[in-house]
Amino acid sequence: MVSRVEVTPAAADLIRSLHGTHGPLMFHQSGGCCDGSAPMCFPDGEFRTGSSDVLLEELDIDGVAEPVTFWMSSSQFALWRHTHLTVDVVPGRGSGFSLEAPEGVRFLIRSRLLTEDELAELGD
Repeated sequence: MVSRVEVTPAAADLIRSLHGTHGPLMFHQSGGCCDGSAPMCFPDGEFRTGSSDVLLEELDIDGVAEPVTFWMSSSQFALWRHTHLTVDVVPGRGSGFSLEAPEGVRFLIRSRLLTEDELAELGD
């Protein structure tokens, strides 16, 4: 099964820790502005999504009971639809809005183009 989004082991560890503190989580891929294009982590439902957002993935993280949803604005998805995203974590301060900010680390996206076979399986 092809996915559009995955997480590194370090990101999964941080997600488990944040889940333990904040409960169910979600991500929304920032489209620029203050933090560039950083994945922003919120308590599930805190960032309001709507018809202008695309659900890219429901991430299954070992040790987290419910899927962690990963969203992106539809206008940004139109530009990134051919890209596979990997959520990673690195030292440093990210956005004050994302849950990991007080931890001294930040989530970031590593990306690659989807292959022709992956795009076909996704229906793109």
